[in-house]
Amino acid sequence: MSVKICIIGELLVEFLAKQPHQRFDKPGEFIGPFPSGAPAIFADQIAKLGFSGVFFSCVGKDPFGSMCIKRLKQDGVNVDGISIHTKMNTGSAFVSYQSQYLRDFIFNIPNSACGLLSFDHINEKLLKDCTHLHVMGSSLYSFRVIDAMRKAIDIIKSNNGTISFDPNIRKEMLNIPEMIQSFDYIIELSDFFLPSESEVGYFIEDNDECTASNMALSILRRGVKHVVVKSGEKGATYYGFDDKKQLKSCHVDGFKSEVVDPTGAGDCFGATFVSLMLAGYRVDKALLYANASGSIAVSKLGPMEGTSTLQEIERLIKKHSKVS
Repeated sequence: MSVKICIIGELLVEFLAKQPHQRFDKPGEFIGPFPSGAPAIFADQIAKLGFSGVFFSCVGKDPFGSMCIKRLKQDGVNVDGISIHTKMNTGSAFVSYQSQYLRDFIFNIPNSACGLLSFDHINEKLLKDCTHLHVMGSSLYSFRVIDAMRKAIDIIKSNNGTISFDPNIRKEMLNIPEMIQSFDYIIELSDFFLPSESEVGYFIEDNDECTASNMALSILRRGVKHVVVKSGEKGATYYGFDDKKQLKSCHVDGFKSEVVDPTGAGDCFGATFVSLMLAGYRVDKALLYANASGSIAVSKLGPMEGTSTLQEIERLIKKHSKVS
């Protein structure tokens, strides 16, 4: 089937702390800028895989914005949905690593150019052939962008398209009331739900034991068709209903890789899994390829530097199977 995916949300530059445990309140060196933003990484990954995607965002009329647009366009993303603001600067993020996977962020998103993304920026002509919309929880940072997301959801759903949702929770953004309030609305309309292992507890009912299977069962009962829990190098587990509405699961182990920079790995995983499922891949194969995609991502410095092609993913899988 023909797959064309719409992605909406933040496009920004990211600066990485040069030293682990580097504090934000003391002088230190940062490496960057790198093109970033969870939905932008997702868009770049699907384009690298050869799928069609259109990305909606806003950047400033500055070198950061130009760099981000150039990178996405170079990798095959349709950037016609990116608006350029003359009065606001491109968004930014500063990252400090406390451990291999634990990071602290300082974001400038709501008060940047991408913070002005709104209903009017969603061009219906660019959406007319889209069969799927991907939503990142980190992109629900204002009432404006939530309105934009609702517009896209309505258009995609009216065309019998599908929705995927990655909650992508950032503790630094949990004080944004619009973000939390919109989660239930997005889940009710989603076909794919892609939380990380650390986010499972956030979606557990008060009287349920905090397990991934209980979370998945609760989400599936709300109408979601596919739930995948991402567990880094441990792999990923898929949950769905069988023909008798009984919970079924499928776990695929991950790939061991030297972790250089974990930022963006979950976005690469999600983009690979969703796009391959939409293209008709079996669940286990889509999980295998998605795990490989995430493994490649963590091995590269920079949030978008680890996006990979289908050939690169298959080479890693082949290499791993020989070693095994």
